[in-house]
Amino acid sequence: MSTILIQNGRVIDPSQQMDRVTSLLIADGRIAAFDAAADGPNAGADADTIIDAAGKIVSPGLIDMHVHLREPGYAEDETTSTGTAAALAGGFTSIACMPNTDPPIDSQATVEFIRGQAARADNCNVFVVACVSKNREGKELAEIGQLVEAGAVGFSDDGSPIGDPELMRQALQYCLMFDKPVLNHPEITELTRHGVMHDGLTALILGLGVIPPAAEDAMISRDIALAEATGGRLHIMHVSTGAGVAAVRRAKRLGVRVTTEFCPHQFRLTDECLRSFDSNFKMNPPLRGQGHVTGCIDGLIDGTIDAIATDHAPHAKEKKMQELDRAPFGIVGLETALGLVVTKLIAPGHLDWPAALAKMTINPARILGIDKGTLAIGADADVTIIDPDVKWTVDPSQFRSKSSTTPFAGWQLKGRADTVIGAGRVRFDR
Repeated sequence: MSTILIQNGRVIDPSQQMDRVTSLLIADGRIAAFDAAADGPNAGADADTIIDAAGKIVSPGLIDMHVHLREPGYAEDETTSTGTAAALAGGFTSIACMPNTDPPIDSQATVEFIRGQAARADNCNVFVVACVSKNREGKELAEIGQLVEAGAVGFSDDGSPIGDPELMRQALQYCLMFDKPVLNHPEITELTRHGVMHDGLTALILGLGVIPPAAEDAMISRDIALAEATGGRLHIMHVSTGAGVAAVRRAKRLGVRVTTEFCPHQFRLTDECLRSFDSNFKMNPPLRGQGHVTGCIDGLIDGTIDAIATDHAPHAKEKKMQELDRAPFGIVGLETALGLVVTKLIAPGHLDWPAALAKMTINPARILGIDKGTLAIGADADVTIIDPDVKWTVDPSQFRSKSSTTPFAGWQLKGRADTVIGAGRVRFDR
């Protein structure tokens, strides 16, 4: 039986409302005990590995519920191996991958392929979000039951919204049979054709096509109405508007089963960044105006926004180097997310450590229905040890991801993962 003793760390586990300096014993891949050193001066001394976490935070392994691994079909952008290596470097022990691949993840065989690739990579846990519709065409429901049987934890056509309201209604109703969430990209595409950025003064000055907030707000309202009518579980992906957050807040008060997420690149950046015409600031939903950013931060503070998710969307450099209106949407996020949370949310006092970690551990675990995000005795020993005070500079050339498309190159951030343990084994050690 292999054992790891983590000593002197500040253990924060939101699933148990735990926040104290103590030791944590891991045995045979599971959480075995707290306060192991309290049994005597030599307790735990015979552990196979002893980690001194003094001055550091010991957390359940971080979970990112919105990651694009690009396999199968787009290996030039990312692979399961490189994406999961990037996840570990960012402190994540579990990620959920999106189905906008080629072919899309709409069959048992493709789900099994992803799970096989993840097992071969042997980095972090990979959970599969499968397609809502066959071939992601938005016309006919995928074989939901078979995909659940293959291991899918949720359903989405991400990369595209579920535009047909009847298909969305059917998806919410059918997934309710399996207690699985439907994750929708909130966008009415008829309002965003040829759109590049947020609809505001900057877009007017630059003469670029717009993605208006109304396109997101209207879809969120539609989906909430359908979730209320069906009783289904709705998850709104990467919310970016103040009105969208307000709609979710109202729906929760009415008892609608709706959750949502916010992305780290939206914490501080605004549409003003597009004045540089740098495609690393092009994403969908787009960077919004400061009022929308403030509204979303308020949603994080009051708990309306349940999770922090990266929407890690890697692209080969040559794809992003095109003209702004031709470059693809999306940036990488796994390796900068934790630093942005510490620097832009915790340090300014928007969230404390327990609240921030809840949105990166137990909350996404509960949304996806996975047995992760906790340090409860007997749970899988997925643990992230965080250095909360270290200052570091973002250097894309050092990313484990195959892609280096980030708007944060050269930024100085505070806080990052120091050691990452998965299933009782040290998977990453800075």
